[in-house]
Amino acid sequence: MTSSRPGHAPMAHFPVIDDCLQVGGIPLPQLAARVGQTPFYAYDRQLLDARVQALRAALPDELSIHYAIKANPMPVLVQHMAGLVDGLDVASAGELRVALDAGMPAAEISFAGPGKAPWELEAAVAAGITINLESETELARVAAIAERSGRNAHVAVRVNPDFELKSSGMKMSGGPKAFGVDAERVPAMLARIGELGLHFRGLHIFSGSQNLRPETLIEAQQQTFELALRLAEDAPSPLQMLNIGGGFGIPYFPGEQPLDLAPIGEHLAKRLPDVRERLPEAEIILELGRYLVGEAGVYVAEVLDRKESRGQTFLITDGGLHHHLAASGNFGQVIRKNYPVVVGNRVQGIERELVNVVGPLCTPLDVLAQQMELARAEIGDLIVVFQSGAYGYTASPTRFLGHPEPVEVLV
Repeated sequence: MTSSRPGHAPMAHFPVIDDCLQVGGIPLPQLAARVGQTPFYAYDRQLLDARVQALRAALPDELSIHYAIKANPMPVLVQHMAGLVDGLDVASAGELRVALDAGMPAAEISFAGPGKAPWELEAAVAAGITINLESETELARVAAIAERSGRNAHVAVRVNPDFELKSSGMKMSGGPKAFGVDAERVPAMLARIGELGLHFRGLHIFSGSQNLRPETLIEAQQQTFELALRLAEDAPSPLQMLNIGGGFGIPYFPGEQPLDLAPIGEHLAKRLPDVRERLPEAEIILELGRYLVGEAGVYVAEVLDRKESRGQTFLITDGGLHHHLAASGNFGQVIRKNYPVVVGNRVQGIERELVNVVGPLCTPLDVLAQQMELARAEIGDLIVVFQSGAYGYTASPTRFLGHPEPVEVLV
């Protein structure tokens, strides 16, 4: 029998057969035995494929899709994504090595980040990727590297626009920001790039992340195009690329609905012909991370103990905030909310209870679910945290208190 628990949209991505979660077509207990230990992260390659296919179906064909590796840099996953998308975006030299190992051509890799070390810039120039310049200092350093090495440096300018993505989970533009070059300073920087003879590729304009409202994404894209067209007038050569960022969110908490791609696709289909006419040589890029991989992953921990304390039940697991900081609420939540959580080997459960799911760490912050209704779980059962494909393992303090690190698998 196949079923899914009502009211939890993220579960719809993973089948439940005989009350047991299936990941990559494998019953969870069998997958846990195959992995050989808990806790672990599991990413479903079929869901990764389906997400990219759905995105391409909803958006204009001429739009390129890039995967931002920072969302999940697991090498095997990045290699899989490299076969699905048109380019990769990295945020460190470490991620650059992963991108190159995945087989993505250097011409389709870009490097963003406000604090690129000089040796990272050296590596980027040597690799022949596009460097998104975020300050005048970076420009000077890249120019010096190019002159000293005799290599051509491929550069774009990351712009800090004078607007922000409203209702975004993380605002990364508008006002004073560490990210990018303020829009009003960009013309002078473009002129300097021309004087230095660097290979100018285009602009990167990113305004925010984790947004579930089509209307605000459309507004931000409209403002992005208008800003890009103005700045292109000062460019030292025609734009070869325009990265309009992403910002597409996924639902985590009760009441949140999946992003409706239809109006976004309709807007882009109407807007792109004019942009293409005015920027005929530019590849228009949509850069996404969380949206591509976030819903394809689960985090799995085993119940080590269950105990009662003054009227409340606690399930103590071998996983927690040291492996999944975001699910604990300590990765930017102002008010802690529960990620979607189930007992993976008894999803619906005949008997249900209100419980707290906590980890093994000596801190009250180590919470995976707080006063949440779950099927009654016993020692040895498997707790599953959904929406764990992005900003999970590598965004967590895995060495905290010396506990073993989790395993990651792509199935």
